[in-house]
Amino acid sequence: MNILVLNWLDPDNPQAGGAEIHLLETFKRLVDMGHSVTLLCSSWKGAESLTKIAGIEVHRIGGRHTVPFLAPMYYRRHLRDRKFDVVVEDLNKTPFFSPWWVDVPVVLLVHHLFGSTAFREASFPVAFATWFLEIPIPWVFKGIPTIVVSQSTAKDMIRRGIHRDLIEIIPNGVDLNELTPGLDRDRFEEPTILYLGRLKRYKCIGLILRAMAILVGRGIKCRLLIAGHGDYRDRLEVLRTTLGLDGSVDFLGFVSTSRKIDLLRKSWVHVLASSKEGWGIANLEAAACGTPTVASDSPGLCDSILDGETGYLVPHGNIDDMANRILELIENEKLRSSMGEKGRGFAERFSWDESARLMDKFLGDRLTEK
Repeated sequence: MNILVLNWLDPDNPQAGGAEIHLLETFKRLVDMGHSVTLLCSSWKGAESLTKIAGIEVHRIGGRHTVPFLAPMYYRRHLRDRKFDVVVEDLNKTPFFSPWWVDVPVVLLVHHLFGSTAFREASFPVAFATWFLEIPIPWVFKGIPTIVVSQSTAKDMIRRGIHRDLIEIIPNGVDLNELTPGLDRDRFEEPTILYLGRLKRYKCIGLILRAMAILVGRGIKCRLLIAGHGDYRDRLEVLRTTLGLDGSVDFLGFVSTSRKIDLLRKSWVHVLASSKEGWGIANLEAAACGTPTVASDSPGLCDSILDGETGYLVPHGNIDDMANRILELIENEKLRSSMGEKGRGFAERFSWDESARLMDKFLGDRLTEK
């Protein structure tokens, strides 16, 4: 197949996140299967306009907020003659509305839609635009085959008007060869809690800091490591000081893949408090490394944790419950170890190879139907 992928960002973009990990891990495998993959996405200062990433030909145009508007013209001028078999619109933030301007079959790929949660992350104009542009999705993509990464996202799409028969759930995977458990004796000596991900407002990392303040207030000796970068870091550092946690919380900034794996193996508990995710891939990465997670019982996160088996789900925003569950895992080594073992078993159900195989089959079946 000759595949065109539309996505807001590419895997090398400094703002890249879980959707771009999914894009890279899935479509590079499709390249290895013999398919041709081209990506049209936004650019950033200093980026090459044309490059290759793991066999994927990447075309960068405009910026984060302009790429959906520039894409139709760029497609007509530079890509239309490529005679693509299928266009995969990887919906991440703002839709491209590709069925309006491409002349080949379209498949929609959705991680999650923001809905009203957009107003918790961005300024009002940006949040309103994001919310408003999601409204016509059921009409623009009516009758379009749709891939989602979780049961939560499937329910959201059905609620918005996408017919269930058009939806295929293809979960994210993890690299089970790289992400493996370490030895319990090699974990940090001090009880260590880990947040791993972008520092964005909707990730609700402040809830984790407040849960940490409860633990420290009870005299529990522990520390919190926050690994990742993002535009919310300054406000989180202010909150750390306000809560009196300067000696208990460390911001590590961006970490390499090897450092990430080391942190996942050595930490005692992984935490994630987002109000909404497509899947919560960090939960599965922690599970693959044998580390249990305490997370908000939010869309997406509830799909990547088996509550009471691979970690705990707590009501979103309930910092007392979050603190209590973290404490339970810190104090109970047997429970922590058991959940870590079950987490590894759970993670082994998901691999990028399987995700790519299912993607290949789905696209091939849809083209056969056409």
